[in-house]
Amino acid sequence: MDVEFQHISKRFGSVQALSDVSLTAKQGTIHGLIGENGAGKSTLMKILTGYQAKSGGDILINGEKIALKTPDDAAQIGIGMLYQEPMDFPHLTVLENFSLGCPVLSRERFAASLKHLAFAFGFQLAPKRRVELLTVGERQQIELLRLIHCETSVLILDEPTTGISPAQKALLFPALKKLATEGMTILLVSHKLEEVASLCDEVTVLRHGNVTHHTYAPFRFPELLEAMFGAVPEQKEKPVARATGNAVLTMNNIQAGGERQGLELKNFSAKSGEIIGLAGLDGAGQATFLRLAAGLTIPEQGDMQLFSTKLPTSKKASRIAGKLQTVFLPADRLEEALFTDISLSEHFSLRDPKSSFWQKTETNRQRAAEAIKTFSIKGQYDDTADNLSGGNQQRLLLALLDPQSKLILLENPTRGLDIRSGQWVWEYLTQTLSPEACIIFSSPELDEILHYSDRILVFYDGDIVLNSLTAETDHGSVAAAMTGMRS
Repeated sequence: MDVEFQHISKRFGSVQALSDVSLTAKQGTIHGLIGENGAGKSTLMKILTGYQAKSGGDILINGEKIALKTPDDAAQIGIGMLYQEPMDFPHLTVLENFSLGCPVLSRERFAASLKHLAFAFGFQLAPKRRVELLTVGERQQIELLRLIHCETSVLILDEPTTGISPAQKALLFPALKKLATEGMTILLVSHKLEEVASLCDEVTVLRHGNVTHHTYAPFRFPELLEAMFGAVPEQKEKPVARATGNAVLTMNNIQAGGERQGLELKNFSAKSGEIIGLAGLDGAGQATFLRLAAGLTIPEQGDMQLFSTKLPTSKKASRIAGKLQTVFLPADRLEEALFTDISLSEHFSLRDPKSSFWQKTETNRQRAAEAIKTFSIKGQYDDTADNLSGGNQQRLLLALLDPQSKLILLENPTRGLDIRSGQWVWEYLTQTLSPEACIIFSSPELDEILHYSDRILVFYDGDIVLNSLTAETDHGSVAAAMTGMRS
């Protein structure tokens, strides 16, 4: 199906998210939609799926105007979207989520279809496993397979490669091209220009809610970057290693459940001032490690210390960690970190223990307004978190973070962010927060880990297979360790 947007506009209160946007995605092609965070890309796609109402303009399918009032309206004509934040039911199983919204089949036929598609894409998904136990990347995989199984005609992918391994990308990309040659219309929202260049037939660039550029393959990166940002972002030099001090986190003889293999760790120590990057394939143990350090996961065996204080093996661990100036920013911002239906000012009310949650005080409005200005959040103090783009949600999380924190745990801190927004996050972490803070972060992007880390831990099947100073290793060694090859 050909999809045409004619003069689409969208306003959220005083914020003009889209202004007079027109573009056409042709059947049998992959059309890239790129732009900095908050440019309006996800908003435009949510309008196409009936998730949000447009303020003006028309949508045409094969030349005919259509009205999309609900997601069901879009699904009925074959429009499906893989959202950047998982839109699933965490308490249901993989198979139950896979079968939602599709024509009714027997459980056996659903299971067979899931097995066939998972094998074709190289995804490892256990049908009976509850989705709440999976990583963000695995949850995206379920939704992608569900949309393909439901015979979607217009497939919208919002940052589809976030959280999947290079090997899975190598299977995914040819599959998407094959779907396009078979007649599917694919709209790809991404900030990764290399992926756009390898997949897309044409690209439209949005900036501040306006179309600033449209071109066909092959693409010129400087041209696209200038259309996205107004100028080509300069490359940042690797940060100078910071001075280290006493141990802030130690783990000894740890065994813990979680992800595919759980986690086994003989000993580990992190010092103040260190920046430690965690690498590994999705589900290899990084998520469990971060949640152990935050006191959110309780070890089955072993002991942990934060700032020389032993953490109890109970639910009190997370409260003690918080009192010891430890913060954790998860990858799934809306499910684990923010509240979708409350305003930015109410988030600041929650952060202040002296303020009533339900009382919209002028103080909290002022705090939110100051954060919006300081952190360049595109929104208003009375906007809800789910109305912000992924990049602006990340900026809100950093604004809520206690600047006096001494141990900062980050799960994929630049997930779904464009180049400039990602650089801004790291400038804030390394230049604004205390240089004595220990930062431990995971990322699927090796370049990010190698650029910002002082030390790298590589996880494989619940075990740390490489623990090395960044200056003493390289991209090839880290990549090899991720596949289980020990030096």
